Amino acid sequence: MSHSLPPALALFVAAGLLPFCRPGSPIRAALLLVAPAVALAAVWTLPEGELLAFDYLGFHLVPLRVDALSRLFATIFTIMAFAGALFALNQARTTELVAAFVYAGSAVGVTFAGDLITVLVFWELMAIASALLIWSAQTPAAFRASLRYLMIHLLGGMVLMVGILTFATQTGSIAFNAMRPDGVATWLILIGFLINAGAPPLSAWLPDAYSEASWSGTVFLSAFTTKTAVYTLLRGFPGAEILVVIGIYMILYGIIYALLENDMRRILAYSIINQVGFMVTGIGIGTDMSLNGAAAHAFAHIIYKALLLMSAGSVLLMTGRRKCSELGGLFQSMPLTTVCGIVGALAISAFPLTSGFVTKSMINQAAGDQHLAIAWLLLTAGSAGVFLHAGIKFPWFVFFQKDSGLRPPDPPWNMRAAMVLFAALCIGIGIVPGPLYAILPYAVDYHPYSTGHVLELLQLLLFSGLAFFLLLPLMKRTPTITLDFDWIYRKILPAALARIYGVCAPADRMLRRSAKRLVSLLTTQISRHYGPAGAVARTLTAGNMTVWVVIMLAVYLIAYFISR
Repeated sequence: MSHSLPPALALFVAAGLLPFCRPGSPIRAALLLVAPAVALAAVWTLPEGELLAFDYLGFHLVPLRVDALSRLFATIFTIMAFAGALFALNQARTTELVAAFVYAGSAVGVTFAGDLITVLVFWELMAIASALLIWSAQTPAAFRASLRYLMIHLLGGMVLMVGILTFATQTGSIAFNAMRPDGVATWLILIGFLINAGAPPLSAWLPDAYSEASWSGTVFLSAFTTKTAVYTLLRGFPGAEILVVIGIYMILYGIIYALLENDMRRILAYSIINQVGFMVTGIGIGTDMSLNGAAAHAFAHIIYKALLLMSAGSVLLMTGRRKCSELGGLFQSMPLTTVCGIVGALAISAFPLTSGFVTKSMINQAAGDQHLAIAWLLLTAGSAGVFLHAGIKFPWFVFFQKDSGLRPPDPPWNMRAAMVLFAALCIGIGIVPGPLYAILPYAVDYHPYSTGHVLELLQLLLFSGLAFFLLLPLMKRTPTITLDFDWIYRKILPAALARIYGVCAPADRMLRRSAKRLVSLLTTQISRHYGPAGAVARTLTAGNMTVWVVIMLAVYLIAYFISR
């Protein structure tokens, strides 16, 4: 029976028990740390195959299906839940932690779903929990951002639902297996997945919402929504060529906006879109190498991105500042945070001996093996851009630029422990990638540390760094904002509707008054004839009725003879 219990159940049970635990109590801390560990153990004790399935309303539902791909993503999701909980032990808001565990459990639920209906249920639950996670920061900006976030994700869920229903109607099946975007149903499913992945044109929800969550909430947000979308694309649309174009667009889009940003968490949020672009491109290439690379890169990305956002969250908690123009010189009083931030920056830049090097390189190699020259060149350029905005810009402006005079200490022990854990994983996977390669969905025949590849990456990173410091005056940020696609539906569209209403309102009022007068006139006339005192409602004598019958008969006869 234990082999039929979904690992997500441990996280859901913990979420239900957390409201009964007092903040700061040992029981609460134990629950936060034990539940993800139990879920992780369950992930690795499940045998492969359909472990939980039943028929309902004519459909074959499979809430628990285990294979190498689902086990890989469930593993990193539960590890992330543990590290995020460790980082957030001091978070006093129980609502945030409950939402975070429901969020993580829903992501795990998607990875084990063997049918599209189960995917949709956990997909929508994930959207609601993540919106609540943003809202729990309890600021006006977070509340507004959570509403916009929920609007986009409910739109994506609606598109996904319509696609699933159409697919089920056309095929009679809801099995979640590989598909091709060759019809309305599969295109709608693909679009629903891509919205959660942060694909254009609705990418702006990610930096808009993630940067408004609390210092701990952003860490959870970085891991689940976009990487769950990557999982569904890997499962549902491997080899869909349109994903190569979309992925490269995401890479370049994320770089440009991250370079323009001043808010340190928005820099890292745009960097999420950039990194997911590498994964989407790998999925689009569709070979065993590229799919392994996308899956491995998602695994590594969750770790180093969470590490970067842990360092940013530590700075936010200890200083109350979030803009690069207000920070600098923090390495003097926050040495551990600085070192961990640098490790995360090197990992995201694919520096040798870090996790990013042994995962991202598989996608580049796959593009080269398939002779996709343009894609390979753009992936290489994207790697240089990553080093510019996340590898150098983030740590430089937050920790090393002109001294801001701030001298906060490193954060509490649990936050330091979470950062050290993920920094160790970044380096450990980079030095010994074998264990990660062993759990990838396809057999791996790849050796990242070839002399040519190492020299190529070092040259690329060296010249990217040189370009950054030569252009440092242009890179210096000012207290400004960047306009993205969301400006259309946040500002331009409401303003346009207000202007249209201002022009049409007088005509609208005139039409309403005219309609009201017409209705009043008709009502008066009807009442005059059909009311209690009207001619039609008046009581008539038998003689009068006889006269009316004779008149009507005469009219009928005249009409009859005329018609003949």
